[in-house]
Amino acid sequence: MTKPDSTSSTSSTTELGDPAETGRVFEMCFTSTPRGARLARRLTTLRLDEWGIPYDCHHHDDLLLIVAELTANAVRHGHVAGRDFRLRVHATADGGTVRVEVTDTRAERLPRRPAAHATPDAEETGRGLLLVSHLAARWDWHPRPDGPGKTVWAEYALAK
Repeated sequence: MTKPDSTSSTSSTTELGDPAETGRVFEMCFTSTPRGARLARRLTTLRLDEWGIPYDCHHHDDLLLIVAELTANAVRHGHVAGRDFRLRVHATADGGTVRVEVTDTRAERLPRRPAAHATPDAEETGRGLLLVSHLAARWDWHPRPDGPGKTVWAEYALAK
């Protein structure tokens, strides 16, 4: 298998045994570049469709916007030369929630809660996280447990 644009190939789709984490998981490391972020979005698109969240539904579009914003932020604000970012998408077994997690290796640039009145000419407006906060049922961040950096996550509730 060839690795497009030097992306690490640690992809997995699994049924997990832990009752707290049953469901489907897609997890992969990507180069911390715009190209890596595009590939993350593309592979997520394919995976969501495979999981029964088809291309032509608003849930699919909303989830891709969340993935796009979080991966773009990892590239723009979490980039450390020579380090990748990790994307993890987890759909619960009951099909009610999809959790998106993006982990980067930059610990000193932490996400801030976006202001609803962010100005377009501000250097860091937080408009991406504002979008995530409107689409996701909840979102937050936590320090990366296995090294320097952070994980920004968002949970999206699928309507039944």
